[in-house]
Amino acid sequence: MPAPLVSVMGAGKSFGAAPLFSNISIHISEGQRLGLIGPNGSGKSTLLKIVAGLLEPDTGTRTVRKLTRIAFVPQEPEFPAGMTAGQVLEVALPEPSRHGIDGMDEAQRAAAVSVTLGKAGFADGSAAVESLSGGWKRRLSIARELIRSPDVLLLDEPTNHLDLEGILWLEKLLEAAPFAAVVVSHDRYFLENAATEVAEINRAYPDGMFRAEGNYADFLEKREAFLEAQSEQQAALANRVRREVEWLRRGPKARTGKSKARIDAAHELMGELAEVSSRNAKSATRIDFTASGRKTRKLIRAEAISKALGGRQLFRDLSFSLSPGMRLGLAGPNGSGKTTLLRVLKGELDADAGTVERADGLRVVYFDQGREQLDPGAPLRDGLGAHGDSVIYRDRTIHIAGWAKRFLFRPDQLDTPVGRFSGGERARIVIARLMLQPADVLLLDEPTNDLDIPTLEVLEESLTDFPGALVLVTHDRYMLDRVSTVVLGLDGQGGAEVFADYSQWEQARALKPARVEREAATPRAAAGAPKKKLGYLDAREWEQMEQKILAAEQSLDAARAAMQAPEVVSDPIALQQRYAEMQAAEAEVEKLYARWAELEGKMEQGLGARD
Repeated sequence: MPAPLVSVMGAGKSFGAAPLFSNISIHISEGQRLGLIGPNGSGKSTLLKIVAGLLEPDTGTRTVRKLTRIAFVPQEPEFPAGMTAGQVLEVALPEPSRHGIDGMDEAQRAAAVSVTLGKAGFADGSAAVESLSGGWKRRLSIARELIRSPDVLLLDEPTNHLDLEGILWLEKLLEAAPFAAVVVSHDRYFLENAATEVAEINRAYPDGMFRAEGNYADFLEKREAFLEAQSEQQAALANRVRREVEWLRRGPKARTGKSKARIDAAHELMGELAEVSSRNAKSATRIDFTASGRKTRKLIRAEAISKALGGRQLFRDLSFSLSPGMRLGLAGPNGSGKTTLLRVLKGELDADAGTVERADGLRVVYFDQGREQLDPGAPLRDGLGAHGDSVIYRDRTIHIAGWAKRFLFRPDQLDTPVGRFSGGERARIVIARLMLQPADVLLLDEPTNDLDIPTLEVLEESLTDFPGALVLVTHDRYMLDRVSTVVLGLDGQGGAEVFADYSQWEQARALKPARVEREAATPRAAAGAPKKKLGYLDAREWEQMEQKILAAEQSLDAARAAMQAPEVVSDPIALQQRYAEMQAAEAEVEKLYARWAELEGKMEQGLGARD
């Protein structure tokens, strides 16, 4: 068995007096796709940085196999000011001397950039980084690492800010990747589809981590069996300790060597029971939004509303009503107008046409994805909504320490500035503030970003039980599927359609022409900088190239699916044949991308003008 590409053994890390984790070990081998989960504050991002070599552990060691290239994509990507997407990738190209490879000429470098941009979904590389949405910046940050040809790719919450198309793109990328990957994520569908192993950092486990082969569903099954066995161990230990305590109370008459040994063993049992009990102890955020109790049949009525921004029509002639118990999920690509629609419903923006009627005295609670309502310099007690040393929740006064504990904060953190908390912790702070406000309607814009899975599950329960109306924007497909009673799909071109659930919307979206979908989603160069004309034959080839690439990628997907069929996996000869077909399909895709890059270069240089 080959040595792991990178190993971390017995790692421990503390910040100040608070230990994040201790004695954690993790090994990454070729072909692995490891999903890393755990509660907020358990140290997932810190461990990922230790694996990347960006942080030194307080204890333990890190070992990297010779010549192994490790790439790291952080939660919040940063780019040099004033660059285009293509320039970001040009700067990221590896130095020839570093890896012992021959240098590339300008044409080869340009081709590498164009191919990588195409794989990431960019129509071209001339879009300014500052003009990109959060989702496209996320794609660019991943592409910046891909062009370096890593052996191990480390991704920290990569699905944050990605729309459905972006998440599906990333799933497909990892599935076909020649490199190993470690992904910190709380997206359960993503873990189900992309991971071949899942590991959880949690003090509930003896070694601080539980790791299981398979996807997320397999992990849940194995974790449940482990925790059940640990609970049974606790019960058995408790019974043994009870018997030993009764024996100790009776007091042995003679303090013989045998009785002293039993006393020592009893104390060891008590220590073991205390350790297992502390691991089995569970704590979870308690989320319960306050409803106003209003019985009004129609809370908000949108009648034929339209809105355009930046010269692009987001939605047109859209009509619907929100009534108590209705949970409307908004779906659509980034930039399709989901956040804009929330702001129109709230009254922050006016519709260009149509009307929005709100019930008299309507109380709306709004969760903004930028969490702008939080002051980074304010102490936690203020962020949680305290007035003095208490909050008012459902007409009851609760001490701020108890309110903080409800959201898994310690009393000694109350004076800590909000800006020092993690993204997931700040999300819990916003939720705590919103719970203090009685609401008829909840408008939630990406409330799931950075939240750990236990908190997501509690939030889902709360939203499902909320008696008022709810409009939810989220990239978390599991939550959208579970919470929504109806889904409104926006296509980003002015169209909108109502679906019974998320799955129905996804199926309808898959039936749309791929070219239209791609044109709606990919950022292009600013207007006013037209490309030079190609010659007749090259121009015809250029027009057909995108469709050829899409067809080749579909053939590659089919080849991969055929190779994974049970009857093929069990037949070595058939498996070898299918593998050869898949390699041929991959080569065809690469060939088309390279030709696309070549034509792109001709357009830039005007070479076709003389054909």
